[in-house]
Amino acid sequence: MMTFLGVLLLVFAAVVVLVRPAYTSKDKESLNALGRMFVMLSKRTLGVIAGFAAVLIMLPYLFFWADPSYQYLVVYPTGKKSAVTGEGIQWRGFARITPWQKYIDIKVESDGLNSEDIRGIMRPIPIRFIDQVTANVEVSTRFQLPTDKESFVKMAIEFRSLDNLIQTTLIPTVREVVSNTGYMFAAQDYISGSASDFRVAIDDQLKFGTYSVEKIQYADTVESNIEQDIRKIKEIRTRYEVKKRTDGNGAVIRIPHDINENKIIVAQVIVDDVNLEKAFKKRLEAQRDESAKRQLEQQKIKTAKDAQNRIIAEGERDKAAERVAQEKEQVKALIAIETKLKQEETNRKLAELALKTEELRAKAAKVKADAEAYKNKKLVSAGLTPQEKAQLEKEMAIGVAKELAKIKFPSTMIISGNDSKKGGGTPLEALIGAAMTKQLLSGKKR
Repeated sequence: MMTFLGVLLLVFAAVVVLVRPAYTSKDKESLNALGRMFVMLSKRTLGVIAGFAAVLIMLPYLFFWADPSYQYLVVYPTGKKSAVTGEGIQWRGFARITPWQKYIDIKVESDGLNSEDIRGIMRPIPIRFIDQVTANVEVSTRFQLPTDKESFVKMAIEFRSLDNLIQTTLIPTVREVVSNTGYMFAAQDYISGSASDFRVAIDDQLKFGTYSVEKIQYADTVESNIEQDIRKIKEIRTRYEVKKRTDGNGAVIRIPHDINENKIIVAQVIVDDVNLEKAFKKRLEAQRDESAKRQLEQQKIKTAKDAQNRIIAEGERDKAAERVAQEKEQVKALIAIETKLKQEETNRKLAELALKTEELRAKAAKVKADAEAYKNKKLVSAGLTPQEKAQLEKEMAIGVAKELAKIKFPSTMIISGNDSKKGGGTPLEALIGAAMTKQLLSGKKR
């Protein structure tokens, strides 16, 4: 654009220089506006315009704009080669510039893939696992061009174009690494959890070089009994194992490839899909069905065992409940017996206490009677003084009078003689006899 503008200005200045003498010879009043403009432009002004036009023409050959997503191979007129990896306005110096895209995407083509922004499209990669199962692998990779100028210049000169680099180096290397990685894994292991190891192995080999491996063959003898017979069938099964070779320090021995040698950086590796062969898929489906049946049977067995355990648990629960009920009845009976025994023991102790109390009362009465008898005996044996005897007779007389006042005399009276010497008795004895006679008579009336 600047070159085009500079050319226009330079052509304009040349035209003005050529036609200006023709307008200056004419009368100024007869000139049109264009003629007046040609006459008014001085040589100095035309020189400035011509110089500015020359600068505009030369500017694109002195500087250029570096896009952030590209890096450039620069070849100067002297033959010197350099690289521009930065961005913005860069010095060119009349050099020839070849742009290279910094990041290169390579992806396996699939249905409906929009490949406008992807420079490298390849077909699915066929691989063979170590157990002879085949598959087609779809991967997506991203590469970055060398960041140091020397390596970039060397690569750009060697491959000349980005398409040449992709088709002759990147795609073949990716296919080779993926194919060789398949021989290090078994398909059964891949579907059983080694898928991440498979992706890591591809990524590691693309970045740092392929592994130097050793293939080991094993011949396993398998014996199986013939049904209802003691004979056996021997079968030899061959299996393989791939091991990485290591050096004396334990580091894995690697074989460099073109990506490493050209110092191209592997920015990203994604395994989109691994399509296993149909026969293996059918075998997996059969294994899945058998596994599902086995799990179903195991679930049924577990359910039956749980039901059996439940029945046993319920029986144990009922037995425990019955045992507890019987123990409660036994405890009730024992408590009743123990209560009755305690009552009997209490009654016995009360009876013993009552007996002892009565014995003590009897002993006390006896002791009291003995004491009274002893006292009376002592009194009688000691004799009474006249004063005591008179006092006693007085009290007896008063008591007899009180008793006589209370007595209701019966209709029958027994009179005895008054002479005590002839056996008639004292008046007190007569009263006692009368009372006894009354009792006898009342008993006869009944």
